[in-house]
Amino acid sequence: MSTFDLKICCMGAGYVGGPTMAVIAKNCPKIRVTVVDISQKQIDAWNSNDLPIYEPGLPEVVDECRGKNLFFSTDVAKEIDEADIIFISVNTPTKTQGIGAGRAANIKNCELCARKIAEVATSNKIVVEKSTVPVRTADAVRRVLKVNHKGLDFQVLSNPEFLAEGTAIDDLMDPSRVLIGGQQTPEGLKAIETLVSVYAQWVPREQIITTNLWSSELSKLVANAFLAQRVSSINSISALCEATGANVKEISRAVGSDVRIGSRFLSSSVGFGGSCFQKDILNLVYLCETYGLHECAEYWNQVIKLNDYQKKRFSEKMVSRMFNTVTGKKLAILGFAFKKDTGDVRETPSMFVVRDLMAEGAKIHVYDPQVKREDMFSEMAYTCNVTKENTPGLEDLVTTSPDAYTACEGSHAFAVLTEWDEFKTYDFQRIYESMAKPAFVFDGRNILDHEKLREIGFEVYAIGKPDPSDFDDL
Repeated sequence: MSTFDLKICCMGAGYVGGPTMAVIAKNCPKIRVTVVDISQKQIDAWNSNDLPIYEPGLPEVVDECRGKNLFFSTDVAKEIDEADIIFISVNTPTKTQGIGAGRAANIKNCELCARKIAEVATSNKIVVEKSTVPVRTADAVRRVLKVNHKGLDFQVLSNPEFLAEGTAIDDLMDPSRVLIGGQQTPEGLKAIETLVSVYAQWVPREQIITTNLWSSELSKLVANAFLAQRVSSINSISALCEATGANVKEISRAVGSDVRIGSRFLSSSVGFGGSCFQKDILNLVYLCETYGLHECAEYWNQVIKLNDYQKKRFSEKMVSRMFNTVTGKKLAILGFAFKKDTGDVRETPSMFVVRDLMAEGAKIHVYDPQVKREDMFSEMAYTCNVTKENTPGLEDLVTTSPDAYTACEGSHAFAVLTEWDEFKTYDFQRIYESMAKPAFVFDGRNILDHEKLREIGFEVYAIGKPDPSDFDDL
């Protein structure tokens, strides 16, 4: 006889599914949680001490629960059939071809999950969209499930994630809110309350927001669009600061002190990356276009255009400041992940800067404490179409270094493209002495002490900060 009050199955063992289910298992010992995936390699990694993703605090949570009420399996059919609640947490990438290519989300994986559930389930289920999807995707999932020919009832809920990589475990343990959307019918409301009861075991009830399906689906896209908009807004001001002598950090502090605005997401940088912001905004743009809201579509598309401009502006500044040529020069790139405390390289700004510098003939040496070389090249191939086949000598053009000192030795410049804390602790005198002169620093995250670097002898250029040599009245 089962000792568990409820059984949960999560389809998809990636950045969202794995950590989310681990935290549910930790906080709900009477719930059996199983994460399934068709990739044996992915499941084997979750069952090992070398987890497939890097996230602070995740190994401890997995170690505490794995084998007790947290399991990882490739037996998808069995776990679906035994579960009461099934989470769909699979990738929904931007379409690369066909209608809506470059903007619309491809929900093929969600549909395949729904078809698998309809095929193997022998009892009623609550099916939860955890993946970020276009509004009204639940209708497609529901229609696929409805024609199961078994007389089964499937209630479809939307429960979008609001995680930030690098702080995902903290975000899950102490969320600002949990959002659950479902049909406003007796059956739908009952399903909502079942999922509410799971989260309520550690999340205060007043922080669990319930809505209709469509509000929940759209809220996720809107949340990411608003956050990305703030990044692009301050990045647009960074260009103006460099031209006028203003300091973007001082602007951010002054503007962020207004309680109506707040200080979050006002740090200027080389641009935003990650799997969510660009994909979700493009999805929002496509939705607006689909419904004939062209002015709305163009408004949100401008956020993407500004982000592209910021990345291009950074690489162009590197070339222009280094005497308009980097051909044959060794350049050190510190950081390839899209942000600190993660090994995720999806849509990372570093990749676009590296691509631009390679096109100029530079010899790139990359150091990142968590990014694997194979992941770096895989993302460059997928997003930038930079491959060994179309880029002769790619392996020689991009070297991955074991540490920052090796990457910088003999280089003409180093660029900080990820805000890893360790980058602030280096012996920069040692680095300066090992570099070609003049030694250039390009701080794409504004994390270094620029005045101290200049005292050492570096030529320093930073996002949103004027070059003292360009102004005599700073």
